[in-house]
Amino acid sequence: MKFGIIGTNWITDRFIEAGKVTDGFELHSVYSRTLDKAEMFSKRHHIPNFTDNFDAFLEDEALDAVYIATPNILHHQQAIQAMNHKKHVLCEKPITTSLKNFNLMVQAQENNGVYFMEAMKSIYSPAYLKLKSWIEEIGTIRRVNFHYNQYSSRYDKYKEGIIENAFKPELGNGALMDLGVYTISPLVDLFGYPKSVQATGKILSTGADCQGTVICNYHNMTALLSFSKIIDSHLPSEIIGEEGIITIDKISAPSQIVKMKRSGEVIETFSCDGQPMQYEIDHFIKCVTAQQGDMNNETSRMTMQLIDELKAQMDLLF
Repeated sequence: MKFGIIGTNWITDRFIEAGKVTDGFELHSVYSRTLDKAEMFSKRHHIPNFTDNFDAFLEDEALDAVYIATPNILHHQQAIQAMNHKKHVLCEKPITTSLKNFNLMVQAQENNGVYFMEAMKSIYSPAYLKLKSWIEEIGTIRRVNFHYNQYSSRYDKYKEGIIENAFKPELGNGALMDLGVYTISPLVDLFGYPKSVQATGKILSTGADCQGTVICNYHNMTALLSFSKIIDSHLPSEIIGEEGIITIDKISAPSQIVKMKRSGEVIETFSCDGQPMQYEIDHFIKCVTAQQGDMNNETSRMTMQLIDELKAQMDLLF
């Protein structure tokens, strides 16, 4: 499958490295707003075609699919344009910034008969898929603790008075969109939409959030989500049942999960060591090639619905 790249940042570098070890992946072209940057990126990754003309990029009949890794606020516009040109779309998380925009993306997909998928690497990890098969083995789930707290070097710049993109809400950025989404997506994928939600957060002078805590209530279970760009945390995430516990090393990219009894006695451990992004690429290619398969768009829809609710409670205005 011939991919075109939209966005030339470090995330794209990782995506391309993962693509190199994925069957059926072929780099075809790259688009950037500046021609020099597009050319430099194409040379670094040996991409045969580059341009700063978005229409020309999408009109290329040899192009099968695009990968979008631009600022969050641009995702839905670029994805819709690509789908209107009959291109399949793999869009970096968060897939967009609101449920309204997500619904517009779904409409474009249906109108054009193409596939689109959120590049949420965590839910395609073999460790995550194994976790799903373990859920019923630990009894009635009573508590979930999903954490992603990672100190950002850009916060150091913020404290020096330098505002970088990570803390610009006009780009759809902040802790909720960049880190919190990794706690929300697996939650709604595993347990559905919560009955009620309470959220608090710390807002910087720019209007971007740098930290948040969310309590999600279900019929028999409570989930605690925490995410931050101003602290580090090294605790695993947990799913806690009446008969046992499952721990997850990194909720953003699960590579090791452990199933244990209530006492802490380990029952089973599962590990995977592939490129974290290769599994989403492989799933996308297989679904498009077979013209069938679950792109997990319902998970993306619930994620955006919950993000809308959290934005309202945290007074985030983008």
